[in-house]
Amino acid sequence: MPRADFYLIAKPRFREEPLRLVCELVRKAYEANLWTLVLARDTVQAEALDDLLWDMGDDAYIPHQIAGRDDEDELTPVLIAEPHTDAPMRPLVVNLRDAPVDGGFERVLEVVPADASAREPLRERWKHYKALGLELNKYDM
Repeated sequence: MPRADFYLIAKPRFREEPLRLVCELVRKAYEANLWTLVLARDTVQAEALDDLLWDMGDDAYIPHQIAGRDDEDELTPVLIAEPHTDAPMRPLVVNLRDAPVDGGFERVLEVVPADASAREPLRERWKHYKALGLELNKYDM
């Protein structure tokens, strides 16, 4: 059964740099051998995430790239997709966009901002995934 996991940003280090939480989630997915698609909000966010994933420390190499920039997409465990890029769906999707993801995955991760005003669209997504019959989980990070 597909599932949706919502990660609520709470810790100061993630409040200051929400993409650090995304990097941690991607690292755990890679260590679990889960091929991952990160749906970035825009090109600036995609490039920032790309840079952060290169800077995870000496012992954490995560093979990744921005989708569509060369022909190695299907060989790369972690793809970062800009909105205008048609990237292949993966078992695990990290969704940083405003719209919910419709199918094709085993698990979707939604990162919920610390800012209460930014949480309303996430409530709508929770309802959307629940209506699709997904198993829902919430984690405070």
